[in-house]
Amino acid sequence: MDTPLEVVILAAGLGTRLKSRKAKVLHRAGGRTLIEHVVRAALEVAPPGSIHVVVGHQAGEVQAAVEGLGVRFVLQPEQRGTGHAVRMARESLEGAGGLVLVLYGDTPLLRGETLRRLVERQRQGDAAVTIITTLLADPTGYGRILHDDRGGVRAIVEQKAASAEQVAIQEINSGIYCFRSELLWKSLDALTPNPASGEYYLTDVIEPLHAAGHALAALRLEDSRELLGINTRIDLAAVDRMFRERKLESLMLEGVTIVKPETVTVDMQARVGMDTVIEPFVQILGSTEIGEDCRIGSAAIIQDSTLAASVTVEAFSMIRTSRVDSGARIGPFARLRPDSHVETGAHVGNFVELKKTRLGPGAKAQHLAYLGDSDIGAGVNIGAGTITCNYDGEKKHRTQIGEGAFIGSNSTLVAPVEVGEGSYVGAASVITDPVPAGALALGRGRQVVKEGWVRRRRERSGELTAPAPDDKRSADVLRRSPPDPPAG
Repeated sequence: MDTPLEVVILAAGLGTRLKSRKAKVLHRAGGRTLIEHVVRAALEVAPPGSIHVVVGHQAGEVQAAVEGLGVRFVLQPEQRGTGHAVRMARESLEGAGGLVLVLYGDTPLLRGETLRRLVERQRQGDAAVTIITTLLADPTGYGRILHDDRGGVRAIVEQKAASAEQVAIQEINSGIYCFRSELLWKSLDALTPNPASGEYYLTDVIEPLHAAGHALAALRLEDSRELLGINTRIDLAAVDRMFRERKLESLMLEGVTIVKPETVTVDMQARVGMDTVIEPFVQILGSTEIGEDCRIGSAAIIQDSTLAASVTVEAFSMIRTSRVDSGARIGPFARLRPDSHVETGAHVGNFVELKKTRLGPGAKAQHLAYLGDSDIGAGVNIGAGTITCNYDGEKKHRTQIGEGAFIGSNSTLVAPVEVGEGSYVGAASVITDPVPAGALALGRGRQVVKEGWVRRRRERSGELTAPAPDDKRSADVLRRSPPDPPAG
């Protein structure tokens, strides 16, 4: 039977080198907070109830970032070093026994597969602790791994305390450990504060364990990038880029075509179906799901939305927290704001904006329209320039348009209002009352034409004495004409 495992994730620090008022682990890479990446990796080796996140700076915000994953939290009100942080978690782990895996909330590239290897190595051996190490061409700033004659770990020496010979060592400590719990707690009880900083460092338990005769093992990773921690915004950008590369490679191997992948951004949790084509500069963010055989045009941004199969999103369109059904076409330059639903085969054209609106199957709004808080039936045609006036200054109201209705260009539908099935609204109408099914609604002033009015006006003003039709002065006179006189 496997030895029980508890996981402690240290996430209490502020991260002053990031030059931020926000806790380090709340910064994002690959579309997730750093702490969420680490918790998700830990979930591959332990159940949520066995994962303990040590929080301190902005504890409430850090908890909110991952509490949906079911993990537990330990408060470290005063940050006094890594050894002190693990001590704070002891009560939460009391009686658990087995193994304790210690992780850091700012190492988001760490894979669950690597943690499984680490835990398995510790379970199968007799070491007091197994440490993840790696080789760096430039190990500046990291603690160096010192080995004993048998190849085991003897000590970890920090750079500022290292000799010239030790500084030349390229094998570094990642800070990720898997301990036998009883030896960890015993060592922490004996831990004393560092004379220079007054803090308790977890690395300081390693040498005493070796001195007491316990074996200490190392798991050396070939790919050192997996252990990158975040200290500066430069580190954050580098890690974000690695996540994006991982995601795009995975999608392409699954049958997604990505044109100029170096320009495309896809968050880690997004999903894209086979034979979909993603054009340059697209952003697919959050928990977006895109079906098979779609085409996403250049510079489109899709966030937390669901697109069914065979959807076309033209260039420079934005879709947020909305749903688009199969065969629909969006854009170019269209915007779907939250809670919009474009149903099968519907078209949303250029410079059309939807907000909390359902556009029924086969319905079309092709040009320059705003449709907010609306329920639009199947086969409806929305003319260019149409708007729904959904806000009266205090409350939002809904507009309902029945199946097969035709809304003429530049119509203004003042909500709450209902347009019946198969009805017509004349162009440039202002509609404030219900329109029955099959009716024609006109809401505009009647056109009046007064023939010869221009000549009479000019004659009254004395500017014109009946010029010949080809008089070259006519155009100049017209340009100098005074404003219209009052009617009548």
